[in-house]
Amino acid sequence: MVTAASSVESKTEVKVATRKRGVGSDAWRGTALVVVLRIAVIALVLGLWQVMSGSVLPEYAVSKPTDVSHALWKLLGSSAGWTDIKTTTFEVVAGFGIGVAIGTVMGLVLGSVPLMGRVFEPLIAALNGIPKIALAPLFLLFFGIGPLSKITIAAMGVAFVVFYNIYLGLRLRERELVEIVQVMGGRRHHVLSYVTIPTLAAPFFAALKTGGPLAILGVIGGEFIASTEGVGHQLFTAATNLDAPTEFAGLIVLVAMTLALNGVLTALDTYALKRLGLGDRRPRSQGA
Repeated sequence: MVTAASSVESKTEVKVATRKRGVGSDAWRGTALVVVLRIAVIALVLGLWQVMSGSVLPEYAVSKPTDVSHALWKLLGSSAGWTDIKTTTFEVVAGFGIGVAIGTVMGLVLGSVPLMGRVFEPLIAALNGIPKIALAPLFLLFFGIGPLSKITIAAMGVAFVVFYNIYLGLRLRERELVEIVQVMGGRRHHVLSYVTIPTLAAPFFAALKTGGPLAILGVIGGEFIASTEGVGHQLFTAATNLDAPTEFAGLIVLVAMTLALNGVLTALDTYALKRLGLGDRRPRSQGA
């Protein structure tokens, strides 16, 4: 009997291991296929761009991939180009961090005190309705054409996004769960640990991913209006000089910055949700 049971257990373990290897192999093939298709699409677009530039599309406006690659190499090989990249990166990171801090504090305070929320929410909504780029000239008058004005523009855009996600998350927090924790003898820090933080985690990180591009948009808009350095200043100068290759090279730098920021936020999101036990909410199949 013991031998038969051991044989059945070993066969079951072999089947489970085989199934896991099969699932892992299928996942790897699916990922590889997606990567290959992405590369193929990019190669197709670049090929059509190269062929159509000059013959179908005006070359002075769209340039060519080969010219753009030369301009990008020149940009990355110059000290002035790296100065612009460092300036914009600093402004984006500083504005993003300040905006997240301000939005988080505002959301927690107004969401935790209903009376303050009712008083200030319409005022915040009215202020949020003003396009941030329209306030850029005002910030330039207050803070000058240096980095501080760009940081302020970026922080303002990010703060509103984070605020609304935190504020609405607190308002939608299930009151029944809070009462259950309190009935079981839990105090405020227990409610915070077991109800509030898990409830706010997903909307908070969603706000971060939304706020990242807004921070870059605010900084570049401010640099467009008035600045002496930065990627936005470089883009504005290239557009003024009708230098399409340098313009597209600057856009590639912005895309790389956006992808890098999104990658960092995605990794942070995955790590934080995993630590909170919220990392994998995908429904499992019947046979799993």
